[in-house]
Amino acid sequence: MAVAARTAKRLNTRTLATLTKPGLYADGDGLNLQIGKTGSRSWIYRYRRGDGREGWLGLGSLSDVTLAQAREKAAHARQLRAAGFDPLDEKRAPVASQGDAAPAKPTFGDFADAYIAEIAPGFSNPKHRAQWKMTLGDGYCATIRGKPIDEVDTDDLLAILRPIWLTKSETASRIRGRIEQVLSAAKARGLRSGDNPALWRGHLDVLLPRRPKLARGHHKAKPYADVPALMERLARLTGISTLALRFTILTAARSGEVLGATWGEIDLEVGVWTVPAERMKMRREHRVPLSPAALAILAEVAPLRPADDDGSAFVFPGQKRGRPLSVMSLTMVMRRLNADATVHGFRSAFRDWCAEETNHPREVAEQALAHVVGDATERAYRRGDALAKRRALMQDWAGFCLGGLG
Repeated sequence: MAVAARTAKRLNTRTLATLTKPGLYADGDGLNLQIGKTGSRSWIYRYRRGDGREGWLGLGSLSDVTLAQAREKAAHARQLRAAGFDPLDEKRAPVASQGDAAPAKPTFGDFADAYIAEIAPGFSNPKHRAQWKMTLGDGYCATIRGKPIDEVDTDDLLAILRPIWLTKSETASRIRGRIEQVLSAAKARGLRSGDNPALWRGHLDVLLPRRPKLARGHHKAKPYADVPALMERLARLTGISTLALRFTILTAARSGEVLGATWGEIDLEVGVWTVPAERMKMRREHRVPLSPAALAILAEVAPLRPADDDGSAFVFPGQKRGRPLSVMSLTMVMRRLNADATVHGFRSAFRDWCAEETNHPREVAEQALAHVVGDATERAYRRGDALAKRRALMQDWAGFCLGGLG
């Protein structure tokens, strides 16, 4: 069967009256008029299904469905595809084949699941996807998961948030924010209209009770004076997790940056570890100068590097091939030592040590932590990253941590 070239909105009522030859005539955006060998005329929406196969969705005959109606049906099918649904799946999202009946809207649960799958590749940490699925799953959002996406309202939000607003404040805030994002995405795809019921400012903030301010925002840290003794205890332990924790402390890096480090990021000759922007919290590439003590740890784990590694092997590999250590592995080492602090808290200890015990400039200490320093104008004039100054700083930190042996 011949297929006419795809051209956006090329059909009109005049051309429809003149078309007689069997074939497929494109209106654009997947909508086609199909003329059969017997002269039958019907609307077909063509698209690519999730498994890669081509899908053909019938939208009704030309005698029953006008060109304008066919375009509306095709537009709705595209919305379903954008939401992650197959228009042919009548059980989840039925599409009317005749008349003006509009197809059913996807449920909040189906749309949320599809949206999470769509944005998951942009997550910097694999656990974020699990957190999204958990907060928008049956545990917290059971009352709206089966509800059409365009019917979720403010009362639904209040029913979800009120029971946990004061007792699980952080979780409640994340749930609200993620529901707001999902509903905004649904509106952008034409599946909702009106204001977003999960909006905070000027809406939910006047409907939910004010929460008492929490003493939060800081990870529990060891006083910097206690770090050398802890490092001495760590040196007496064995295991890849212990080495990873020691490396984390010596580099003042975030645990996720260390656990995700690959050999391709390490330049042993110049002693620099370059963390790519996509793995950094601020989405800026960060170079970490490695002290001799940090390089010595890399030398200890080097035998674990596969002989055929192309640079993608993890520096601190987990038990499963091709997987890094888990965050809990570092926490378990801390528990083993009965250390009353978090792994992230060592960054605070490092920063306190810089301020209290050294003459290194504040800006250098902040850059060592990969913090943004100064306003936009100041950053524009500061082209370098003070690597040489930071190398001296990290060498001094290693010397302090190791009792002068760094």
